[in-house]
Amino acid sequence: MSAFQAFVVNKTETEFTAGVQTISMDDLPEGDVVVRVHYSSVNYKDGLASIPDGKIVKTYPFVPGIDLAGVVVSSQHPRFREGDEVIATGYEIGVTHFGGYSEYARLHGDWLVPLPKGLTLKEAMAIGTAGFTAALSIHRLEEQGLTPEHGPVLVTGATGGVGSLAVSMLSKRGYTVEASTGKTAEHDYLRALGAKEVLTREDVTAERIRPLDKQRWAAAVDPVGGRTLATVLSRIRYGGAVAVSGLTGGVEVPTTVHPFILRGVSLLGVDSVYCPMDLRLRIWERLAGDLKPDLEGIVQEISLAELPQALERILRGELRGRTVVRLG
Repeated sequence: MSAFQAFVVNKTETEFTAGVQTISMDDLPEGDVVVRVHYSSVNYKDGLASIPDGKIVKTYPFVPGIDLAGVVVSSQHPRFREGDEVIATGYEIGVTHFGGYSEYARLHGDWLVPLPKGLTLKEAMAIGTAGFTAALSIHRLEEQGLTPEHGPVLVTGATGGVGSLAVSMLSKRGYTVEASTGKTAEHDYLRALGAKEVLTREDVTAERIRPLDKQRWAAAVDPVGGRTLATVLSRIRYGGAVAVSGLTGGVEVPTTVHPFILRGVSLLGVDSVYCPMDLRLRIWERLAGDLKPDLEGIVQEISLAELPQALERILRGELRGRTVVRLG
């Protein structure tokens, strides 16, 4: 393992480069566990890290990839030893610390999750940060008391990673799922995942947002934010909740206090980056159990050599579901 392959981005005053190249252990950042990476995945944040003005990477050269799963090859951490299968997501991996687009990664053991029984390394990356975020969203909603008997649950941005996996998980749990998407060609895909009804983006994001609109959904999983979130809040049933985890629709939410003080609606923030380890372990156990999604039809696998094209496609909104990168 003196030399190995990694996808590296580099930026100087005059040039930006991004591509697969050979690096060594000496190039990796500090950490007390070395992992032979078997799989990573493609996320929108990774796409941003692959372009010069993505505003994700702070120092160069850098290895992106916010998710990874693999096998420990050496460890100075008391919780892990050689041969352990592990998952790493969050903690700014792939943002400030070299990420998963490398055949080897050196990480801090406090960031690692033992691979739960019931998941393979590939399945863990098919889930990845997107699935972890979807599961954490559902967990938060159920902590608020949500059950299938309360009524339909909306999933926005439903063809993306968080959305696709949320639709599958909720359907498997017995919820009536309504999924929204701006991609008219993907309605059959969402129905195959378990959506009972597929809505257009226009059905969910009103041109004129009312402080309160007709009550429709018991809850929502929203990785979109912006005007979509404002519209959804106005249509949540009394005592319901929205779990928000994304901002692809914008960071400003043009809403009022009315949904919160007149209908008792709760807005639940979902953070997968700094999620405490005790909760992180519980969510991964659920992902190997009652929240394990049906991954058939959601996942495609690519090689490291095919990664640059996939990163371009996710930035153009052309990827659906989850794309797993094979490194091992």
